This record gives sequence, structure tokens and C-alpha cells, in this order.
Amino acid sequence: MGAGGRSYPHDLDVKKSDTEVIKRAPTSKPPFTLADLKKAIPPHCFQRSMIRSFSYLAADLTAAFMFYYLATTYIPYLPHPLPYLAWPVYWFLEGCVFMGLWLIAHECGHHAFSDHVWLEDTIGFVLHSFLMTPYFSWKISHRRHHANTGSLEHDEVYVPKTRSKLNVSAFYLDNPIGRTLTLLVKLTLGWYIYLSINAAGRPYDKFASHYDPRSPIFSDNERVLILMSDIGLLSFSYFLYKVAMVQGFAWVFCVYGGALMVMNAFLVTITYLHHTHPSLPHYDDSEWNWMKGAFATVDRDYGVLNKDSILGCVMERI
Repeated sequence: MGAGGRSYPHDLDVKKSDTEVIKRAPTSKPPFTLADLKKAIPPHCFQRSMIRSFSYLAADLTAAFMFYYLATTYIPYLPHPLPYLAWPVYWFLEGCVFMGLWLIAHECGHHAFSDHVWLEDTIGFVLHSFLMTPYFSWKISHRRHHANTGSLEHDEVYVPKTRSKLNVSAFYLDNPIGRTLTLLVKLTLGWYIYLSINAAGRPYDKFASHYDPRSPIFSDNERVLILMSDIGLLSFSYFLYKVAMVQGFAWVFCVYGGALMVMNAFLVTITYLHHTHPSLPHYDDSEWNWMKGAFATVDRDYGVLNKDSILGCVMERI
């Protein structure tokens, strides 16, 4: 996703009283170590359960098929104009399930699904390819993000721009219309723009893309994995094309494309909010260490969506 936590130009010039300023998170060295944290966590939390992992996968696949079956069986036969109302409902529900499947692949990339890396990479590669995400490319850059969270110089994403680096467009977009347009682009195309051209990502000395094996994001021994990610995406894209030749592009969008857009919007929104808040500090090289950076995230209250809903389950997994 694109970088978060950016200050808008006019916000920089606003002076607030001490009572109005949001209290910032502590920036001093934590009074405990990583070893202390691990000791405080029950040992069973570090044990990967393949049965539990596959139960989540089976539940999400079952839900995805159930919504697909109901939608394709009943929605086309609803009287006009009910299909125009039913399809968005299906997109929302199926998009929530897609988000769950995306997160399972995400956990595979973090070696949290099972004790077998080859199994995790196989499942993650298939799921992410189905959801138009380059599995190995994302796995590599995302791990680097976790290794450098909160670093102004080395984090991959969610790095706020300083005043000196704000360009002219930031001033023109600093108004209700500009912010609305920016939000719409982020929620619809932002994920793919970031993957394609590293928009709002960490600056590199040459063109960077998650689809390019030669990208500076990756090292030489990782380039074959990027190529494999591209092959997975191209293969599934070709499959969608063949289906569209038979069923029509409108059918493919109704059954798959709409839900994928909902998933992308959830993905951008949840991760952006997790890493972006006025109270979160970011550190330069003189202050940053992994422990301080790892704590520079924020839990959010999603209200009624926290519990007893499909999206609530998605929030809990993050």
C-alpha cells in the first residue's frame, strides 16, 4: 500500500494550544526487551497448528463458494431492478471473504501457517495469484517493511513526508475535493498503483516495481521468485480472459471483479489506519531501532464491525 501518515501542507502551519495537541506515543527506549515480551507470552502461542490453519482456509473457501453459488443461481433471475441492488451486496460479502483468504496467504508469507515453508509458499502463491497479488514480491518487500517499521530512511511504506519533500500537488490537493479524489483513487486503484510503480513507497535510485524482477526492491537471488509471481498472475489473468470469452466480461466483473475491488478497499483502509495516526512517531537513523519502530502502530476501533460480522473476523486476524 501507499505510504501513510503524511501531513497536509496547511496542517503544518496550524498552531494549537497544549490542550489541543494530541499526546504522542513514547519515543524513549522501552523499559523491557524483546526477550521479556516473549517470556510474557504463553508458549502455546508460538506453536503453529496446521489443523487450525486449514480450518480457516476451508471455512473461507466454503464461504466464497457459497456466496458465488447463491449469487449466480438467484441474482440473474431477480425482477428488475433488484439485481442492481443484489450484486453490490454480494460484492461486499464476497469481498470480506476474499480479504480473509488474502490474510491467510499473508500469514503464509510470515511463516505462521505451518512448520513447512514449502507448504506455506504453495498455498500463499495460489491464493495471492487468485487475488491478483504477486505473492513472493509482496512477501519480500513486506518482510522488509516489518524489519524497518517506523524508520524514515528504510521503511518500505507508511513513511510521512517532511515539509521539504512535499511537492506542489500536495498543496493543490489540500482541500475537501482534492482529499476526496485522493481517497477514491487510494481505495480503488491505490493498491495496484503501488505495486506497479511503487507510488508513495520508499524512494529508490531507479524505477521500482513489484512486477519487475530487476527492480531495486529485490536482491539478485530473489529475482527468480519475482518472475514466478508474475507467471502466477499472468496465468490467472489468462484464465479470467478465457472465462470472459465464454461468459462475457460483465459476468466476470459481477462474479469476481466487484468483490476484488471491495477486498482492495479493505486492504488499503485497514493497513493504512493501522500505521497512520498523528500520535505515532517516526525515527531517523540516529534514534530508530527495531523495538521502537515495531511499537509505532495503532489499534483501531471499527465499532459494530469489530465483532459478530465477517469483517470483524478480518479485523481480528490482522
